[in-house]
Amino acid sequence: MICPLCEYEYIEGVKTCADCGGNLIPVEEFEGNLLHPSDWTIIYTCDDPIEAEMLKANLDGAEIDSIIIPQKDRNFPSFGDLSVVKLLVKKTDAEEAIAIIKDINSANIDDEE
Repeated sequence: MICPLCEYEYIEGVKTCADCGGNLIPVEEFEGNLLHPSDWTIIYTCDDPIEAEMLKANLDGAEIDSIIIPQKDRNFPSFGDLSVVKLLVKKTDAEEAIAIIKDINSANIDDEE
């Protein structure tokens, strides 16, 4: 048995996690629900990690899981930060996440005018 929240394994017969109180599930069921990189898609790129963090916070507020992947190439000497920051969500949430980001970006454009 395993806790799907804490990922702690328990012996057979235990029903709840001692740490979080969550219901335990069989290990086989847990492993069948693991996410694979192919389950995620890039929905937004930018060059500002703060912008990506703010968008992620909005997606978290909408209960959409997201991941930020910064891509810094330390092998390439350059002035400034030329890295690309990628914001990923589960493919099943992509359409809703893109709509939220479009709303945020259109509100920012309206505020600038």
